[in-house]
Amino acid sequence: MGIEEKISLFPDSPGVYLMKDSSGKIIYIGKALSLRKRASSYLARGLSAKTTRLMMNAVDIEYRATASESMALLLEASLIKEHKPKYNVSLRDDKSFPLVKITNEEFPAIYVTRKREDDGARYFGPYISAGLLREALKIIRRYFPYRSCSVLPKKACMYYRIKLSPAPCIGKISKSDYAKTIKQISLILEGRSEELVKELSREMRQKAKERKFEEAAVSRDKMIALNTFKPSLYNTESALSELREVLRLEVMPRRIEAFDVSNILGRQATASMVSFYNGLADKDNYRRFRIKTVKQSDDYKMMAEAARRRYLRLREENLPLPDLILVDGGRGQLAAAKNELEGLGLVIPIVSLAKREEEIYALFTPRPIRLKNNSPALRLLQCIRDESHRFALKYHRLLRKKRFFDGEKGG
Repeated sequence: MGIEEKISLFPDSPGVYLMKDSSGKIIYIGKALSLRKRASSYLARGLSAKTTRLMMNAVDIEYRATASESMALLLEASLIKEHKPKYNVSLRDDKSFPLVKITNEEFPAIYVTRKREDDGARYFGPYISAGLLREALKIIRRYFPYRSCSVLPKKACMYYRIKLSPAPCIGKISKSDYAKTIKQISLILEGRSEELVKELSREMRQKAKERKFEEAAVSRDKMIALNTFKPSLYNTESALSELREVLRLEVMPRRIEAFDVSNILGRQATASMVSFYNGLADKDNYRRFRIKTVKQSDDYKMMAEAARRRYLRLREENLPLPDLILVDGGRGQLAAAKNELEGLGLVIPIVSLAKREEEIYALFTPRPIRLKNNSPALRLLQCIRDESHRFALKYHRLLRKKRFFDGEKGG
């Protein structure tokens, strides 16, 4: 699928887009209020010389959607810092862009600044828009209260009264609890919300086990709030509810596992499986399969082998089964995976998602299911499908690279 075709499938919602060169390296990262409109502007005529050079080198594009443009701003900055794209020169080099500063104090303050000093503080950014940055911090502060005063006062301020500051100035929070909040905010600013969700989940279970139910509820509410910040394109609960209704599922599809295959004319064939729980990627449960029994280029048989190996193991080890299985492709891939489940004596709801028309194939109807482009359920399935495809290609490239170097050594 070319860039133009991929852009046509982008959602009309906020997020970050990433352009790649022929080697798969990210060369440009940008944010958008509307991913489809912003990315489509790169296909227009009369582009600047710099943008023309970018498009001459870009051969692929992908996106990561967010709940708001302000959250896209945070994600964009963290990704630029991580990948250092060639064409994001201005944001990397210009010293005038706003930063988030976390001071080096017993009870650190957090605020926006444009000056990076050698003062032991932590700095995040730079960010393109000070306005969007402040909006993002307001959202974060609502669930993770912090102090923003330049000097710690001797009495509580207005922010304590409106529950935006935990008032360390009057001893309303311990040093260790405040440090935990600062660590959690840092994870959000670094684009590591998934790690934070896992940490809060463990914390919630432990507090509940200790019968500290009010503290467990605080951790739970923070987890729910993270759906507002994390790179996602859908409201999780509405997406899962719609999926349950559309696919006629008996239970809410909390755990979804998705498969994709990758091969070049049957050589170095691989399959990937990604796992999502409550709409969040659960990377600890991702799996890779090097196809062993299929010698020709046959996506159906490769899909069948991956499904068989995955669920035979779960059955033998008596491990929990997913609530829904998603396979990349059409009715052929769906039938191949379904036959393997039946052979194992397992009953697990399974659907496939075809890329071209984004149609859903299910076992209970001979006709494909078509959802609206802004459907939360469709967006969730697309997000999971795209992640399985990315994970499969990553493994396939790794094996090709290993084969190349092994060949060099053997020669």
